[in-house]
Amino acid sequence: MFGSLAVYVDEKIVFLLRRKQDRKTLRDDGIWVATMPEHCASLKRDFPTLRPIELFAGSGRAGFSAWLNLPEDEEGFEEAALQACRLVIAGDPRIGKVPKGRTRAD
Repeated sequence: MFGSLAVYVDEKIVFLLRRKQDRKTLRDDGIWVATMPEHCASLKRDFPTLRPIELFAGSGRAGFSAWLNLPEDEEGFEEAALQACRLVIAGDPRIGKVPKGRTRAD
């Protein structure tokens, strides 16, 4: 994820902070929330401004279908970002996933 900052909690990636300000992908700037497909609907209910990453829409890129964007240009962005952080701190299982190649060896 060049030009972005990945945020991990233990082995899970939870967020990707993106601010590229590229005209073609400007709508994807903000916080990318890592999740799994089965959690997208409930997260969207809790965070109405969450939307799919437009950069990957329709591209069929496996692994990116469950990433959601909390756009930095939406009203209430800061409060939503803080609420998402609170969920991560509380251990909400809907946020975060272990990237391939980062599985913990037991």
